[in-house]
Amino acid sequence: MCCPDWLGISAFWTNCVRFYDGGAVVKYDVAIIGAGVIGGMAARELSRYRLKICLLEQENDVAMGASKANSGIIHGGYDPEPGTLKAQMNAQGVPLLYEAAAELHVPCKQNGSFVCSFGSPEEDAAVEALLERGRANGIDGLSILTGEQARALEPNLSPEVTKVLNVPGAGIICPYELTIAAIGNAMDNGVELKRNFQVCAIEKRETFVLTSSAGERVEAGYLVNCAGGYADRIAAMAGDGSFTILPRAGEYLLLDKQEGGRVSRTMFQVPTKEGKGVLVTPTVDGNLLTGPTAGLVAGPDSTQTTQAGLAAVARLAARSVPSVDFRNVITSFCGVRSSERHGDFIIQASEQMPGLIHAAAIDSPGLTSCVAIAKRIVELLQSQGLTMTANEDWDGRREDPHKFRHMTQNEQNAFIQSHPAYGKIVCRCETVSEGEMREAIRRNPPAWDLDGVKRRTRGGMGRCQGGFCSPYVMKLIAQERGIAMEEVTKCGPGSEPLLGRL
Repeated sequence: MCCPDWLGISAFWTNCVRFYDGGAVVKYDVAIIGAGVIGGMAARELSRYRLKICLLEQENDVAMGASKANSGIIHGGYDPEPGTLKAQMNAQGVPLLYEAAAELHVPCKQNGSFVCSFGSPEEDAAVEALLERGRANGIDGLSILTGEQARALEPNLSPEVTKVLNVPGAGIICPYELTIAAIGNAMDNGVELKRNFQVCAIEKRETFVLTSSAGERVEAGYLVNCAGGYADRIAAMAGDGSFTILPRAGEYLLLDKQEGGRVSRTMFQVPTKEGKGVLVTPTVDGNLLTGPTAGLVAGPDSTQTTQAGLAAVARLAARSVPSVDFRNVITSFCGVRSSERHGDFIIQASEQMPGLIHAAAIDSPGLTSCVAIAKRIVELLQSQGLTMTANEDWDGRREDPHKFRHMTQNEQNAFIQSHPAYGKIVCRCETVSEGEMREAIRRNPPAWDLDGVKRRTRGGMGRCQGGFCSPYVMKLIAQERGIAMEEVTKCGPGSEPLLGRL
């Protein structure tokens, strides 16, 4: 069976399926490993061209690694060392990300940030040095404020703060909604997503042949490694052992919306060699987020929170904003970001394996840089010989998944007349309707599990954390997917809430 003409596959492929050692292997121009924000944005950028592209993800949903567990900050560009890839991608990435967020209807806000000194000569000097570094990186609008000037803008800022770097270009964004939207838009433009595809072997013949742990095979002319914490393992499978990932865990405390107004900007402390330090920030959904810690861990799966780590988050966050009431914490979580010993991004064509592109060690400011990194990946593929013809049918816009909540009450009432499922509220904490949840289970990339519905709709993200609505959401997933309730999972195989029927 050949692919339809409308896909406009490059001349690299003469057939769509090859029978390889007795089994059928689907063929692609480009395979991307890792459906996080970098892999998702790379897929979206490549969908601008008439290529056959596959996005491979080992989990049951997209955005399951660091892309769902980070600070959600659009960094202002003052921190990276001038001349590094981080500095270049951050400066290029900020306007590109704001543009992509608008096209994809992803919640984001340019709220600005402060970097705070608490009066020591070392911290004061560090704030001044960050100002000069930001200017060297080409960042406009940076300035130094006194503590009094900063508190006039942010009254809840600690009285101990004496000097602040003001970064007006910084912002906040929902990282997992960005990833979901980018991949959904890529799929709408022809990209294929394969979930639960854990790559266990890579063989290079004329092309790359990837085998999953379940025995499924994919063949691709070019391979893009966006595997996050597993990027070094993927590189080694492909015959490139040039780098090693250092996984670093960050623990967070998320507070109820009644705390969301404590600050309007993102509050940083002076960064250390471990990272940008514990921040206090509003989220785009109105909560307050504090964290992260920064410590090396055994691997990318080491996402356990610790009593000591969360206590440190609360203590250090209170140093910046003493009035935060940590009795209003509604959940905690831990994300593992991927670093490398040289401290910079790895965005390059493999020197050992032609046709392999690495986008690895993408820690902070990776989220900010994601669109710029995706464009760099496209350039690297072109330099490796991939022929790219523009896809005239490409559409980078995505309908707003939250359009119902943005309607006036009269508009909602009129919409409910023809869409009655939107008139039934399932999640009371976040006021999410059945119609929004059903749409999330149908729309690219469709939600397959409870956490997938939660990330797309916020159903279950309120104060009760899904205690009330989860059984009904499970019923909706079972109905929409045509499966039994016992087959519905929280976050993929092995996390079934129900064991069986009585």
